[in-house]
Amino acid sequence: MSTMSTFTSWPPDLTLEQLDQLTLLATTYALSHSLLYLPPYSPEKQPPPAPESAIHAPFSLLPTPIPRQLFAQALSLQRAYNTLYARIALDTAFLDQVMGSGGISDIDDFTGALWSAWKRLRDEGVPPPLHLGLFRSDYLLHQPTTNDPVSLKQVEFNTISASFGALSQQVAGMHRYLVESTEYFGISPLLASDNLPLNDTVKGLAEGLEEAHRAYGISNAHVLFVVQPNERNIFDQRLLEYQLFQSHGIRVTRQTFAELGTTASISPSRALLVAPISSGLNGTPVEISVVYYRAGYTPVDYASPADYATRALLESSHAVQCPSLALQLAGGKKVQEVLTRPGVLERFLSPSEGAALVRNSWVRLWGLDKGDGAGADEAVREANELVIKPQREGGGNNIYRDKIPSFVAQLPQRERPAWVAMELIRPPREVGAHLLRSGSERVHTRVVSELGVFGWALFGEGRELKEEQAGWLVRTKAEDVDEGGVAVGFSVLDSVLLVE
Repeated sequence: MSTMSTFTSWPPDLTLEQLDQLTLLATTYALSHSLLYLPPYSPEKQPPPAPESAIHAPFSLLPTPIPRQLFAQALSLQRAYNTLYARIALDTAFLDQVMGSGGISDIDDFTGALWSAWKRLRDEGVPPPLHLGLFRSDYLLHQPTTNDPVSLKQVEFNTISASFGALSQQVAGMHRYLVESTEYFGISPLLASDNLPLNDTVKGLAEGLEEAHRAYGISNAHVLFVVQPNERNIFDQRLLEYQLFQSHGIRVTRQTFAELGTTASISPSRALLVAPISSGLNGTPVEISVVYYRAGYTPVDYASPADYATRALLESSHAVQCPSLALQLAGGKKVQEVLTRPGVLERFLSPSEGAALVRNSWVRLWGLDKGDGAGADEAVREANELVIKPQREGGGNNIYRDKIPSFVAQLPQRERPAWVAMELIRPPREVGAHLLRSGSERVHTRVVSELGVFGWALFGEGRELKEEQAGWLVRTKAEDVDEGGVAVGFSVLDSVLLVE
Protein backbone atom coordinates (compact mmCIF):
# COMPACT_ATOMS: atom_id res chain seq x y z
CA MET A 1 0.00 0.00 0.00
CA SER A 2 1.43 3.40 -0.96
CA THR A 3 1.84 6.18 1.58
CA MET A 4 -0.75 8.28 -0.23
CA SER A 5 -3.37 5.56 -0.26
CA THR A 6 -2.66 4.91 3.43
CA PHE A 7 -3.38 8.55 4.23
CA THR A 8 -6.59 8.71 2.21
CA SER A 9 -7.96 5.46 3.66
CA TRP A 10 -6.93 5.93 7.31
CA PRO A 11 -8.23 4.71 9.66
CA PRO A 12 -9.58 1.37 8.45
CA ASP A 13 -13.24 0.68 9.15
CA LEU A 14 -14.18 -0.56 12.61
CA THR A 15 -17.61 -1.64 13.77
CA LEU A 16 -19.25 0.15 16.66
CA GLU A 17 -18.77 -2.95 18.83
CA GLN A 18 -15.05 -3.03 17.97
CA LEU A 19 -14.67 0.68 18.72
CA ASP A 20 -16.38 0.24 22.07
CA GLN A 21 -14.07 -2.64 22.98
CA LEU A 22 -10.95 -0.69 21.97
CA THR A 23 -12.19 2.31 23.95
CA LEU A 24 -12.64 0.20 27.06
CA LEU A 25 -9.19 -1.34 26.73
CA ALA A 26 -7.53 1.99 25.96
CA THR A 27 -9.11 3.97 28.78
CA THR A 28 -8.41 1.32 31.40
CA TYR A 29 -4.81 1.09 30.15
CA ALA A 30 -4.53 4.87 30.43
CA LEU A 31 -5.86 4.90 33.99
CA SER A 32 -3.52 2.05 34.92
CA HIS A 33 -0.38 3.61 33.42
CA SER A 34 -0.48 7.27 34.52
CA LEU A 35 -1.72 8.53 31.16
CA LEU A 36 -3.55 11.09 33.25
CA TYR A 37 -4.48 14.69 33.98
CA LEU A 38 -5.90 16.16 37.13
CA PRO A 39 -9.55 17.10 36.50
CA PRO A 40 -10.55 20.68 35.70
CA TYR A 41 -11.32 22.92 38.62
CA SER A 42 -13.27 26.11 39.04
CA PRO A 43 -11.37 29.29 39.97
CA GLU A 44 -14.04 29.82 42.62
CA LYS A 45 -13.20 26.45 44.17
CA GLN A 46 -9.49 25.74 44.51
CA PRO A 47 -8.33 22.13 44.14
CA PRO A 48 -7.66 20.12 47.31
CA PRO A 49 -4.09 20.11 48.67
CA ALA A 50 -3.70 16.48 47.59
CA PRO A 51 -5.32 15.05 44.41
CA GLU A 52 -8.48 13.07 45.03
CA SER A 53 -9.16 11.95 41.43
CA ALA A 54 -7.72 11.94 37.92
CA ILE A 55 -8.94 11.65 34.35
CA HIS A 56 -7.22 10.11 31.37
CA ALA A 57 -5.43 12.49 29.03
CA PRO A 58 -6.97 12.98 25.56
CA PHE A 59 -5.68 10.47 23.01
CA SER A 60 -6.23 8.92 19.60
CA LEU A 61 -7.56 5.38 19.55
CA LEU A 62 -5.25 4.31 16.70
CA PRO A 63 -1.68 5.45 15.93
CA THR A 64 -1.15 7.88 13.07
CA PRO A 65 0.67 6.94 9.82
CA ILE A 66 4.04 8.62 9.26
CA PRO A 67 6.42 7.63 6.45
CA ARG A 68 9.30 5.59 7.84
CA GLN A 69 11.93 7.63 5.99
CA LEU A 70 10.58 10.96 7.30
CA PHE A 71 10.39 9.67 10.86
CA ALA A 72 14.04 8.60 10.63
CA GLN A 73 14.88 12.02 9.16
CA ALA A 74 13.23 13.81 12.09
CA LEU A 75 15.17 11.73 14.60
CA SER A 76 18.49 12.31 12.86
CA LEU A 77 17.89 16.07 12.52
CA GLN A 78 17.62 16.44 16.30
CA ARG A 79 21.38 16.13 16.82
CA ALA A 80 21.99 19.05 14.44
CA TYR A 81 19.29 21.13 16.11
CA ASN A 82 20.74 20.41 19.57
CA THR A 83 24.08 21.74 18.39
CA LEU A 84 22.57 24.74 16.61
CA TYR A 85 20.62 26.07 19.58
CA ALA A 86 23.46 25.43 22.02
CA ARG A 87 25.70 27.63 19.88
CA ILE A 88 23.05 30.32 19.55
CA ALA A 89 22.65 30.48 23.33
CA LEU A 90 26.41 31.05 23.70
CA ASP A 91 26.48 33.84 21.10
CA THR A 92 25.71 36.84 23.29
CA ALA A 93 26.23 39.38 20.50
CA PHE A 94 23.76 37.62 18.21
CA LEU A 95 21.06 37.34 20.89
CA ASP A 96 21.57 40.95 21.94
CA GLN A 97 21.15 42.06 18.34
CA VAL A 98 18.01 40.04 17.68
CA MET A 99 16.27 39.90 21.07
CA GLY A 100 17.90 42.69 23.08
CA SER A 101 17.85 46.48 23.25
CA GLY A 102 17.01 47.90 19.85
CA GLY A 103 15.37 44.59 18.95
CA ILE A 104 12.46 42.56 20.27
CA SER A 105 12.94 43.50 23.93
CA ASP A 106 12.04 47.12 23.17
CA ILE A 107 8.67 46.03 21.77
CA ASP A 108 7.62 42.91 23.65
CA ASP A 109 7.43 43.46 27.41
CA PHE A 110 7.82 39.78 28.28
CA THR A 111 10.89 39.28 26.11
CA GLY A 112 12.22 42.59 27.41
CA ALA A 113 11.90 41.47 31.02
CA LEU A 114 13.79 38.23 30.34
CA TRP A 115 16.52 39.94 28.34
CA SER A 116 16.90 42.74 30.92
CA ALA A 117 17.35 40.18 33.71
CA TRP A 118 20.01 38.40 31.65
CA LYS A 119 21.76 41.69 30.78
CA ARG A 120 21.75 42.79 34.43
CA LEU A 121 23.41 39.56 35.54
CA ARG A 122 26.09 40.02 32.90
CA ASP A 123 26.67 43.64 33.91
CA GLU A 124 27.05 42.55 37.52
CA GLY A 125 29.75 40.10 36.52
CA VAL A 126 27.81 36.97 37.47
CA PRO A 127 29.54 34.03 35.77
CA PRO A 128 27.35 32.43 33.09
CA PRO A 129 25.69 29.18 34.12
CA LEU A 130 26.13 25.74 32.72
CA HIS A 131 23.23 25.34 30.28
CA LEU A 132 20.97 22.32 29.89
CA GLY A 133 18.44 22.21 27.10
CA LEU A 134 15.59 19.69 27.12
CA PHE A 135 14.42 20.48 23.61
CA ARG A 136 11.55 19.50 21.33
CA SER A 137 11.53 20.14 17.59
CA ASP A 138 8.02 20.03 16.12
CA TYR A 139 7.23 19.06 12.52
CA LEU A 140 4.29 18.63 10.18
CA LEU A 141 4.18 16.52 7.06
CA HIS A 142 4.03 18.85 4.04
CA GLN A 143 2.26 18.09 0.76
CA PRO A 144 1.13 21.27 -1.06
CA THR A 145 -0.83 19.26 -3.66
CA THR A 146 -1.76 15.61 -3.99
CA ASN A 147 0.82 15.29 -6.78
CA ASP A 148 3.70 16.48 -4.59
CA PRO A 149 5.86 14.11 -2.55
CA VAL A 150 5.39 14.25 1.21
CA SER A 151 8.19 16.08 3.03
CA LEU A 152 8.97 17.11 6.60
CA LYS A 153 8.79 20.77 7.67
CA GLN A 154 9.53 22.30 11.06
CA VAL A 155 6.79 24.19 12.90
CA GLU A 156 8.96 25.47 15.77
CA PHE A 157 11.79 24.62 18.14
CA ASN A 158 11.03 24.59 21.87
CA THR A 159 13.76 25.43 24.39
CA ILE A 160 11.65 25.69 27.57
CA SER A 161 9.13 23.37 29.23
CA ALA A 162 8.96 20.97 26.27
CA SER A 163 6.16 18.87 27.71
CA PHE A 164 4.29 15.59 27.16
CA GLY A 165 7.37 13.41 26.77
CA ALA A 166 6.24 11.06 29.53
CA LEU A 167 2.59 10.89 28.52
CA SER A 168 3.54 10.36 24.87
CA GLN A 169 5.59 7.35 25.93
CA GLN A 170 2.49 6.01 27.69
CA VAL A 171 0.34 6.52 24.58
CA ALA A 172 2.88 4.62 22.46
CA GLY A 173 2.73 1.83 25.03
CA MET A 174 -1.06 1.85 24.90
CA HIS A 175 -1.12 1.51 21.11
CA ARG A 176 1.44 -1.32 21.28
CA TYR A 177 -0.74 -3.07 23.88
CA LEU A 178 -3.81 -2.76 21.65
CA VAL A 179 -1.89 -4.13 18.65
CA GLU A 180 -0.51 -7.09 20.61
CA SER A 181 -3.69 -7.90 22.53
CA THR A 182 -6.34 -7.37 19.84
CA GLU A 183 -4.43 -6.99 16.55
CA TYR A 184 -7.04 -4.27 16.02
CA PHE A 185 -9.33 -7.10 14.91
CA GLY A 186 -7.26 -7.63 11.76
CA ILE A 187 -8.45 -4.43 10.10
CA SER A 188 -5.04 -3.59 8.59
CA PRO A 189 -1.71 -5.43 8.08
CA LEU A 190 0.00 -2.11 8.92
CA LEU A 191 -1.13 -2.43 12.54
CA ALA A 192 1.75 -4.68 13.56
CA SER A 193 4.35 -4.35 16.31
CA ASP A 194 7.18 -3.95 13.79
CA ASN A 195 5.57 -0.70 12.60
CA LEU A 196 5.37 0.82 16.09
CA PRO A 197 8.71 2.39 17.05
CA LEU A 198 9.71 2.16 20.69
CA ASN A 199 9.47 5.38 22.67
CA ASP A 200 11.79 5.81 25.68
CA THR A 201 11.37 9.55 26.11
CA VAL A 202 11.25 9.44 29.92
CA LYS A 203 14.58 7.64 30.04
CA GLY A 204 16.11 10.01 27.48
CA LEU A 205 15.02 13.22 29.23
CA ALA A 206 16.06 11.86 32.64
CA GLU A 207 19.51 11.06 31.24
CA GLY A 208 19.88 14.71 30.22
CA LEU A 209 18.98 15.87 33.72
CA GLU A 210 21.26 13.23 35.25
CA GLU A 211 24.16 14.35 33.06
CA ALA A 212 23.67 17.94 34.27
CA HIS A 213 23.36 16.80 37.90
CA ARG A 214 26.58 14.82 37.58
CA ALA A 215 28.36 17.81 36.04
CA TYR A 216 27.32 19.89 39.05
CA GLY A 217 29.25 17.46 41.21
CA ILE A 218 27.25 17.26 44.48
CA SER A 219 25.63 13.84 44.58
CA ASN A 220 23.05 14.60 47.30
CA ALA A 221 21.88 17.86 45.71
CA HIS A 222 18.30 18.00 44.41
CA VAL A 223 16.92 18.86 40.98
CA LEU A 224 14.47 21.75 41.30
CA PHE A 225 11.29 21.62 39.21
CA VAL A 226 9.90 25.16 38.90
CA VAL A 227 6.19 24.50 38.37
CA GLN A 228 2.95 26.36 37.78
CA PRO A 229 0.44 26.56 40.65
CA ASN A 230 -2.46 24.10 40.41
CA GLU A 231 -0.74 22.18 37.62
CA ARG A 232 -3.11 19.71 35.93
CA ASN A 233 -0.44 18.07 33.78
CA ILE A 234 1.37 16.82 36.88
CA PHE A 235 1.71 13.17 35.86
CA ASP A 236 3.84 14.08 32.84
CA GLN A 237 6.23 15.69 35.34
CA ARG A 238 5.99 13.06 38.07
CA LEU A 239 6.93 10.20 35.76
CA LEU A 240 10.15 12.04 34.95
CA GLU A 241 10.71 12.69 38.66
CA TYR A 242 10.26 8.99 39.47
CA GLN A 243 12.68 8.01 36.71
CA LEU A 244 15.33 10.34 38.15
CA PHE A 245 14.98 8.80 41.59
CA GLN A 246 14.58 5.15 40.64
CA SER A 247 17.30 5.02 37.96
CA HIS A 248 19.75 7.65 39.22
CA GLY A 249 19.00 8.19 42.91
CA ILE A 250 18.33 11.91 42.30
CA ARG A 251 15.71 13.64 44.44
CA VAL A 252 13.40 16.35 43.13
CA THR A 253 12.05 19.46 44.87
CA ARG A 254 8.96 21.10 43.30
CA GLN A 255 8.07 24.74 43.95
CA THR A 256 6.38 27.65 42.19
CA PHE A 257 7.94 31.06 41.58
CA ALA A 258 5.84 32.49 44.41
CA GLU A 259 7.08 29.83 46.81
CA LEU A 260 10.68 30.24 45.71
CA GLY A 261 10.39 33.96 46.43
CA THR A 262 10.46 33.07 50.12
CA THR A 263 12.39 29.77 50.16
CA ALA A 264 15.31 30.31 47.72
CA SER A 265 18.63 31.84 48.72
CA ILE A 266 22.20 31.99 47.44
CA SER A 267 25.14 30.94 49.62
CA PRO A 268 28.48 32.82 49.64
CA SER A 269 29.81 30.14 47.27
CA ARG A 270 26.85 30.79 44.92
CA ALA A 271 25.10 27.52 45.75
CA LEU A 272 21.33 27.68 45.29
CA LEU A 273 19.58 26.66 48.50
CA VAL A 274 15.85 25.98 48.71
CA ALA A 275 14.01 25.52 52.00
CA PRO A 276 10.87 23.38 52.38
CA ILE A 277 7.60 25.23 51.88
CA SER A 278 6.16 24.15 55.21
CA SER A 279 7.95 24.82 58.47
CA GLY A 280 6.45 21.56 59.72
CA LEU A 281 8.81 19.64 57.45
CA ASN A 282 12.54 19.29 57.98
CA GLY A 283 13.51 22.94 57.72
CA THR A 284 17.02 22.39 56.40
CA PRO A 285 17.44 23.95 52.94
CA VAL A 286 18.61 21.60 50.18
CA GLU A 287 21.28 22.44 47.62
CA ILE A 288 20.07 22.50 44.02
CA SER A 289 22.10 21.02 41.18
CA VAL A 290 19.74 21.72 38.26
CA VAL A 291 16.88 24.21 37.90
CA TYR A 292 14.35 22.69 35.48
CA TYR A 293 11.65 25.14 34.38
CA ARG A 294 8.22 23.68 33.76
CA ALA A 295 6.97 27.25 34.22
CA GLY A 296 8.28 30.59 33.05
CA TYR A 297 7.47 30.37 29.33
CA THR A 298 4.49 32.72 29.45
CA PRO A 299 3.88 36.14 31.04
CA VAL A 300 1.11 34.61 33.16
CA ASP A 301 3.77 32.65 35.04
CA TYR A 302 5.25 35.91 36.35
CA ALA A 303 2.45 37.29 38.50
CA SER A 304 4.54 40.25 39.67
CA PRO A 305 8.01 41.81 39.26
CA ALA A 306 9.04 39.72 42.26
CA ASP A 307 8.75 36.57 40.13
CA TYR A 308 11.14 38.00 37.52
CA ALA A 309 13.49 38.83 40.38
CA THR A 310 13.23 35.23 41.60
CA ARG A 311 14.06 33.97 38.10
CA ALA A 312 17.18 36.16 38.09
CA LEU A 313 18.10 34.97 41.60
CA LEU A 314 17.99 31.34 40.47
CA GLU A 315 20.21 32.12 37.50
CA SER A 316 22.71 34.03 39.66
CA SER A 317 23.61 30.73 41.36
CA HIS A 318 25.95 28.15 39.88
CA ALA A 319 23.17 25.57 39.53
CA VAL A 320 22.72 24.29 35.98
CA GLN A 321 19.86 26.20 34.30
CA CYS A 322 17.35 24.29 32.13
CA PRO A 323 16.94 26.53 30.26
CA SER A 324 19.08 29.55 31.03
CA LEU A 325 17.69 32.96 30.16
CA ALA A 326 19.94 32.98 27.08
CA LEU A 327 18.66 29.59 25.93
CA GLN A 328 15.04 30.62 26.48
CA LEU A 329 15.63 33.73 24.38
CA ALA A 330 17.29 31.58 21.70
CA GLY A 331 13.95 29.78 21.30
CA GLY A 332 12.15 32.97 20.31
CA LYS A 333 10.18 33.05 17.06
CA LYS A 334 12.28 36.00 15.85
CA VAL A 335 15.44 33.90 16.16
CA GLN A 336 13.74 31.18 14.10
CA GLU A 337 12.95 33.74 11.40
CA VAL A 338 16.42 35.34 11.40
CA LEU A 339 18.03 31.91 11.00
CA THR A 340 16.26 31.47 7.66
CA ARG A 341 17.99 34.53 6.18
CA PRO A 342 20.90 33.84 3.80
CA GLY A 343 24.09 32.87 5.61
CA VAL A 344 22.80 33.14 9.19
CA LEU A 345 22.31 29.43 9.86
CA GLU A 346 25.75 28.72 8.38
CA ARG A 347 27.26 31.04 10.99
CA PHE A 348 26.37 28.38 13.59
CA LEU A 349 26.32 25.08 11.71
CA SER A 350 28.72 23.74 9.10
CA PRO A 351 27.80 21.67 6.03
CA SER A 352 29.29 18.56 7.64
CA GLU A 353 27.05 19.11 10.67
CA GLY A 354 23.87 19.05 8.58
CA ALA A 355 23.29 22.72 7.80
CA ALA A 356 21.67 21.95 4.44
CA LEU A 357 19.35 19.33 5.93
CA VAL A 358 18.29 21.75 8.66
CA ARG A 359 17.62 24.54 6.17
CA ASN A 360 15.64 22.16 3.97
CA SER A 361 13.35 21.41 6.93
CA TRP A 362 12.09 25.02 6.97
CA VAL A 363 9.32 26.83 5.16
CA ARG A 364 9.57 30.55 4.38
CA LEU A 365 9.44 33.07 7.23
CA TRP A 366 9.38 36.87 7.22
CA GLY A 367 9.52 39.64 9.77
CA LEU A 368 6.51 41.98 9.83
CA ASP A 369 8.67 45.10 9.96
CA LYS A 370 9.77 47.14 6.93
CA GLY A 371 13.35 46.25 7.72
CA ASP A 372 12.64 42.81 6.31
CA GLY A 373 11.62 44.02 2.88
CA ALA A 374 8.09 43.22 1.81
CA GLY A 375 7.31 41.07 4.84
CA ALA A 376 4.21 42.93 6.03
CA ASP A 377 2.83 43.45 2.52
CA GLU A 378 3.38 39.81 1.69
CA ALA A 379 1.64 38.72 4.88
CA VAL A 380 -1.48 40.61 3.86
CA ARG A 381 -1.35 39.64 0.20
CA GLU A 382 -0.91 35.92 0.94
CA ALA A 383 -3.05 35.84 4.06
CA ASN A 384 -4.62 32.52 3.15
CA GLU A 385 -1.15 30.98 2.91
CA LEU A 386 0.31 32.28 6.20
CA VAL A 387 0.21 32.24 9.96
CA ILE A 388 1.69 35.06 12.02
CA LYS A 389 3.22 34.37 15.42
CA PRO A 390 4.24 36.44 18.45
CA GLN A 391 7.13 35.65 20.82
CA ARG A 392 5.01 33.24 22.87
CA GLU A 393 4.85 29.55 23.76
CA GLY A 394 2.02 27.36 25.01
CA GLY A 395 -0.59 27.55 22.22
CA GLY A 396 -3.46 29.89 21.44
CA ASN A 397 -1.37 32.90 20.41
CA ASN A 398 -1.21 32.80 16.61
CA ILE A 399 -3.22 34.62 13.90
CA TYR A 400 -4.35 32.61 10.86
CA ARG A 401 -5.54 33.15 7.30
CA ASP A 402 -8.43 35.58 6.83
CA LYS A 403 -7.88 37.14 10.25
CA ILE A 404 -4.41 38.36 9.22
CA PRO A 405 -5.24 41.44 7.06
CA SER A 406 -7.36 43.19 9.69
CA PHE A 407 -4.89 42.27 12.44
CA VAL A 408 -1.89 43.59 10.51
CA ALA A 409 -3.80 46.75 9.55
CA GLN A 410 -4.34 47.70 13.20
CA LEU A 411 -0.89 46.57 14.42
CA PRO A 412 1.25 49.63 15.33
CA GLN A 413 4.36 49.92 13.20
CA ARG A 414 6.70 49.75 16.20
CA GLU A 415 5.19 46.40 17.29
CA ARG A 416 5.55 44.68 13.93
CA PRO A 417 9.12 43.41 14.44
CA ALA A 418 7.86 41.29 17.35
CA TRP A 419 5.64 39.28 14.96
CA VAL A 420 6.82 36.69 12.46
CA ALA A 421 4.95 35.55 9.34
CA MET A 422 5.32 31.89 8.42
CA GLU A 423 4.24 30.04 5.32
CA LEU A 424 1.52 27.56 6.20
CA ILE A 425 2.62 23.94 6.12
CA ARG A 426 0.11 21.84 4.20
CA PRO A 427 -0.26 18.32 5.63
CA PRO A 428 -1.77 15.44 3.63
CA ARG A 429 -5.55 15.60 3.65
CA GLU A 430 -8.18 12.91 4.09
CA VAL A 431 -6.46 11.37 7.15
CA GLY A 432 -8.95 10.35 9.82
CA ALA A 433 -8.78 9.41 13.49
CA HIS A 434 -10.95 8.44 16.46
CA LEU A 435 -10.30 11.04 19.18
CA LEU A 436 -11.19 10.41 22.79
CA ARG A 437 -11.30 12.91 25.65
CA SER A 438 -12.26 11.98 29.19
CA GLY A 439 -15.97 12.45 29.76
CA SER A 440 -16.56 13.33 26.11
CA GLU A 441 -18.09 11.57 23.18
CA ARG A 442 -15.67 9.66 20.94
CA VAL A 443 -15.17 11.69 17.75
CA HIS A 444 -14.29 10.38 14.28
CA THR A 445 -12.96 13.26 12.20
CA ARG A 446 -10.35 14.26 9.65
CA VAL A 447 -7.14 15.23 11.38
CA VAL A 448 -3.65 16.70 11.17
CA SER A 449 -0.82 15.22 13.22
CA GLU A 450 2.32 16.97 14.47
CA LEU A 451 5.50 15.00 15.22
CA GLY A 452 7.78 16.29 17.97
CA VAL A 453 11.32 15.00 18.58
CA PHE A 454 13.00 15.46 21.95
CA GLY A 455 16.67 16.01 22.58
CA TRP A 456 18.99 17.30 25.28
CA ALA A 457 22.19 19.33 25.23
CA LEU A 458 24.57 20.20 28.08
CA PHE A 459 27.03 22.99 27.32
CA GLY A 460 28.80 26.08 28.60
CA GLU A 461 31.60 28.53 27.87
CA GLY A 462 34.76 26.58 27.14
CA ARG A 463 33.02 23.25 27.73
CA GLU A 464 32.56 20.42 25.27
CA LEU A 465 28.96 20.02 24.11
CA LYS A 466 27.19 16.82 25.11
CA GLU A 467 23.90 16.11 23.37
CA GLU A 468 21.54 13.29 22.44
CA GLN A 469 18.22 12.63 20.75
CA ALA A 470 15.75 11.65 23.48
CA GLY A 471 12.45 10.33 22.13
CA TRP A 472 9.36 11.67 20.39
CA LEU A 473 5.67 12.48 20.57
CA VAL A 474 2.69 12.90 18.25
CA ARG A 475 -0.17 15.35 18.77
CA THR A 476 -3.28 15.04 16.62
CA LYS A 477 -6.06 17.57 16.12
CA ALA A 478 -9.12 18.01 13.95
CA GLU A 479 -8.27 19.24 10.46
CA ASP A 480 -10.17 22.52 10.89
CA VAL A 481 -8.36 23.45 14.14
CA ASP A 482 -5.34 25.71 13.69
CA GLU A 483 -3.75 25.69 17.13
CA GLY A 484 -2.02 22.57 18.41
CA GLY A 485 -1.62 22.56 22.21
CA VAL A 486 -2.78 19.52 24.19
CA ALA A 487 -2.83 21.34 27.53
CA VAL A 488 -5.10 24.06 26.16
CA GLY A 489 -7.52 21.55 24.64
CA PHE A 490 -6.82 21.69 20.90
CA SER A 491 -5.02 18.35 20.39
CA VAL A 492 -4.90 14.79 21.66
CA LEU A 493 -1.85 12.63 22.28
CA ASP A 494 -1.01 10.03 19.66
CA SER A 495 1.85 7.81 18.49
CA VAL A 496 3.63 6.75 15.30
CA LEU A 497 2.61 4.05 12.84
CA LEU A 498 5.46 3.64 10.34
CA VAL A 499 4.39 3.29 6.70
CA GLU A 500 6.42 3.02 3.51
